[in-house]
Amino acid sequence: MEKSKKSKDFLQQPVYPGGDKALTEFIYKNLKYPDTALEAGIEGVVMVEYDIDNKGKVVDTRVISGLGHGCDEEACRVLRLLKFDVGKNRGVRVVFHKKARIRFAKPVKQPAAPAPQTGFQANYIVTPAEPAAEPAAPASTTYTYTITLG
Repeated sequence: MEKSKKSKDFLQQPVYPGGDKALTEFIYKNLKYPDTALEAGIEGVVMVEYDIDNKGKVVDTRVISGLGHGCDEEACRVLRLLKFDVGKNRGVRVVFHKKARIRFAKPVKQPAAPAPQTGFQANYIVTPAEPAAEPAAPASTTYTYTITLG
């Protein structure tokens, strides 16, 4: 029977379920571009340091370098939603400190699809027949009607 190996690290760092790629996807999926930043045309990176308690919850956030216009608050709000997996750490309650770079870029507007054609247009011309007995008849009268449905 083989003994289980002990971890080389005295304390195990918290890990986001799914790894760094899942962490990045979660952040940018829940990040909302603030209206005031959109109106001011603000883009850039917000650096935030955050603390993770022994249960895996983010308990505190601090902006290291910010952009203002609501971007700093939005970055902190999204980071507080995170939940990490934390090992036992030999019964020691530890608060871990991590940093995140959150990029704010103006959302790209998708071009509006053209409106589908729901109706049709029909043109027709009515020309009265000319009588053969009257040589001095005025030029034929032409009527044009346009019908639009939809």
